[in-house]
Order: sequence, then C-alpha cells, then structure tokens
Amino acid sequence: MLSEIRIESLGAISSANAEFDRGLTVLTGETGTGKTMVVTGLHLLGGARADANRVRSGAERAVVEGRFTTGELGDVAAIDEILDSSGADRDDDGSVIALRSVSKDGPSRAYLGGRSVPAKLLSTFTNHLLTLHGQNDQLRLMRPDEQRAALDRFASVEDKLKRYRTVREDWQSARRDLIDRTNRARELAQEADRLKFALDEIDTIDPSPGEDDALVADIRRLSELDALREAASTARSALSGALDDADGGTEASSASDAIGQAKAALEGTDDAALLALGRQLTDALTLVDDVSREIGGFLDDLPSDASTLETKLARQGELRSLTRKYAADVSGVLQWAAESRERLAQLDVSEEALGGLARRVDELGARLGAAAAELTKARTKAAKSLAKAVTAELAGLAMADAEFTITVSTMVAQTDDSAPLTLSSGEQAHAGSHGVDQVEFGFTAHRGVTVLPLTKSASGGELSRVMLALEVVLAASVQGTTMVFDEVDAGVGGRAAVQIGRRLARLARTHQVIVVTHLPQVAAYADTHLVVDALGRSGASGVRKLDDDSRVAELARMLAGLGESDTGRAHARELLDAAQEERVSQ
Repeated sequence: MLSEIRIESLGAISSANAEFDRGLTVLTGETGTGKTMVVTGLHLLGGARADANRVRSGAERAVVEGRFTTGELGDVAAIDEILDSSGADRDDDGSVIALRSVSKDGPSRAYLGGRSVPAKLLSTFTNHLLTLHGQNDQLRLMRPDEQRAALDRFASVEDKLKRYRTVREDWQSARRDLIDRTNRARELAQEADRLKFALDEIDTIDPSPGEDDALVADIRRLSELDALREAASTARSALSGALDDADGGTEASSASDAIGQAKAALEGTDDAALLALGRQLTDALTLVDDVSREIGGFLDDLPSDASTLETKLARQGELRSLTRKYAADVSGVLQWAAESRERLAQLDVSEEALGGLARRVDELGARLGAAAAELTKARTKAAKSLAKAVTAELAGLAMADAEFTITVSTMVAQTDDSAPLTLSSGEQAHAGSHGVDQVEFGFTAHRGVTVLPLTKSASGGELSRVMLALEVVLAASVQGTTMVFDEVDAGVGGRAAVQIGRRLARLARTHQVIVVTHLPQVAAYADTHLVVDALGRSGASGVRKLDDDSRVAELARMLAGLGESDTGRAHARELLDAAQEERVSQ
C-alpha cells in the first residue's frame, strides 16, 4: 500500500506532501494545477523514463519519494528478496521508501530503502505494489499484444508460456542448423575436408603440451654436452674425492672427508658452542652427499650418442611446421585442434547426419506443437470466463446491453514465415514468442448488433469503462495492491459517472484505489478527498486534504463552477450524502 508521497519541483507542483489511507482516494483540482503530476510521480517511482522537461522552471532537479507498506501483500517474500538483493533497508516502522530524482540536465537517480539502485530494479519493486492506469493505457488496450497480455494475466499461463519458450528455443536452434547444413552442404563439406587434413597432420606429429619448450632446453643442453659433462664431473669429484692434482696424481681427499674431519674434531670437545657447530656440519654433510648423488644422476642421463641432438632438432622442426600454420606454440596448436574437432562435428553433411537432425527437428516440432496446444487450450477456456465477467462488469457501469467478447485464433504462417510450425491439425502456424495464438477483443454497446473489434466499435467513454471493467476483473485475484487511475472516466458523464463511482468504491474494499478525476459523481464516493490547487501568485501548486465542508465546496465547483453558491453547495451536499449513504449500506 502507498502510505505517503512527497513531490518537489515536478511540473506545476513546487512542493507537496500527500498521505494516503485504505479505501478510495480521489484527487481533483482545476485544469493546469498539476493533479496529474501525482500520477506522473508514481510513474517515475515505477521506473518510467525520466523527462527533464518535467523539472519545474528554476529548479535544479525534481524529486519524488514514496513510502510503501507491504504487510498486506501475499507476495511479501518476493519483496524481501528484492530488498535483500539490493541491500535496501526497511524503515523503523517496516515501510520501504522509494525515491527518484530527475536532473534538469537529464540524468536521473533511483533509490530504494536508502540504497542507490537501477531504475529497472525500482520498477521491479513497485510492480508488486502499484498498478497504474491512464488515458494512454486505453490506447494500449487497442493493441493485440496488450489484449493477449491481459488474457494471459487472467489465465495465469506463466508456467505454460515458459515451457513453450524453452522448447521453441531448442526447436529454432535445431531448425536453423538443419537449414544451414542443407543450403551450404558443398561449402561445409569443403571446410570439413580442410579441417580433416589439418587434424590428420597434427595427429601424425602428435605433439604434447609444453613439448616445444622442453625441446629448447634439451637442445641447448646437448649443444653444450662436453662442457656440461666436464663441469659436472669436476664438481662430483670435488665433493666425493678422486680429483686429479696438478702433478697428474690423484688427490684422495674430498669435501665429504674434510667436513667429516671437521665434524669429528668439534664433537671431540666438551665446549657447548663447538658441539653446536658440529651438529650443523651434520646437515652440511648430508647436503653434500645429496648434491653429489644428484650430479651423478645428471651425468648418467647425459646422452653418449651425438645423434640424439639431431633427433631433437628434427622433432623441433616438425613442431615448428605446426606452429607456423595453426598457432604460436604447441599449446595453441592443441587448443586449435580441440576447437576444430568440435567444429568438424557440426559440419557433418552426410545423409545420415542430416536425417538425424531432421528427425530431431520433427521431434522438437511435435513437442512445441503440444506446448502451443496446451497454451491455446488455457487461453480459450479463460477467454470465455473473462469475457463473461467483463460483460457483467459493464452492466454495472450503466452499459446493460453491452457485450464484450474475446476471440482466440491461430496465427497462420505466411509464405515467408521465419518460424512455421505444423500443428497436429495439419495447419501451418506462426510460432511466435508468445505462442501460436492471436487474441482479439470484441465489443458492441447494444446486443443484437454485430460484435466488432474493440478498435472499431468503442467510443472514448465506452473504452474507459471497458478498461475499468477489465481491470476490476483482473484485480479480483490480487489483494493488497494499489490501483491508480488517471482520468479513467474521461468522456463519461451522468448516470454512467455514478456507476463508475460505485464500482471504484466497491473495488476499494479489497484494494487501495487512487483516482484522478474531473467528475463530481466519482469524487463523491471517496473515503479521502485530496485537492491540488494553486498556492498564491507563484504559479506553484500544492496538495491538501479536504474536510467535510471544503469537500462540499469542491464538489460544487466541479458540478458547475459554483463553489460559493448556495444552490451549488446544496446540490453538492445532496450528491455527497447520497454517495456516502450508499457506501455505508453496501
């Protein structure tokens, strides 16, 4: 529920604050005072596109702030999930504050629960709380996609539509693949031959990951074989003994012997410091033995045959032949080969492969047809119920002879259709993203007269009542939301206006209803009456709540511009008392 709205520098409104309660709230005021700015503000909180031209002249930015309570909603969990995902916080009383600011330079900012959020997320939040309807919504009701969306909302086909779209995506992908392979068979076959030749060459050489780097190290070592062998032999002899002296003899002493002698000498004393040094030499002796052993292994691994270098160089040449063609190094060649094998699997244009793909397309087409049929069945069944309920609502809106119909028919595939689907009946249908159905609202104001499409048969006033009736029916299953109507009663007067007031009052039993109206017959049924009027000579407007006496004066003004006339006030009082008495008796 919307409990409060604050507006600054938006259109004609300089600064205004309005509190809302349950039931029916109406906003009235002279033309040009800016009463529709309240609805504009709610649209901004709903994530609507920000228009810098709406910023009041002389102001840097316009600000709209709304306070919402969510305790009465059945879908509080979804609201909590949105708040948690954005890091937004509830206020101390559990309410949530949403804010939108629009700069005169164009950029806008959105905030939810004290956190800056994208306008789209603000829209997601308020979509659970607000349903906004204006005169533009009446025009949208003329569009086939809006009519289908209204029926789907009543039929609750979200799960069926999701299942249909999932199958449709798979079907379209397989179908495109089949068409592509069939139309490009020769080209794809040539590409496949090129890939096979390259993969055969790579498989024949059979490179290993990192082999090129290992070869570089091996070749460098083999190129310096004699020097490496001499250095390693000298080092091992120095560590383990048998080192030739300058006179050609053999010196038996070694690093190991010298360390061993030093260790024995230190450990032969009773001095603690020397004993500690002796223990350190134990570690040194172990290290010398390990290094000597590893040098021996290194010498054993050195090739004795000079042809090993030639073999390594030849292998390096083979690898370079691959890296020149396919990638910068062996790892890149192996990655290219893996990707090429995946591509090759997609290039199979043999009769067997095309036949298997065609069978998959047929299988997915059958599944898609079944999903579409399920969707059509649900829509067709719901169409009868919705049409009947809207017709009944129209009778309560002073249109007792009106008839509202909904036709669900198949969208026939055209010759150049991008997604023709063969249904179980054999009919070729266009498989659109919303199914194979086209939905059309029909209307006649007088029974016995041919029902025509709504776009051709309803006047402005009739269209207003059709939309109101439709929304009343659609809202019946959604408790706790706030419904906002901006001059939905345009083009209506007299007895029809009274009926609209009655219906809005009944709707307000289960919903918070906010109505911008110019009809006193509607305003008389309100629980709360707010008026938007000019403040002094500045041209700015504000919002104020009317007490009983002020309300009579406002209704008199709306009736005939006779707010200060005794006759006008008497008429207004009569209208107000009758409406309120009727509300109490309902």
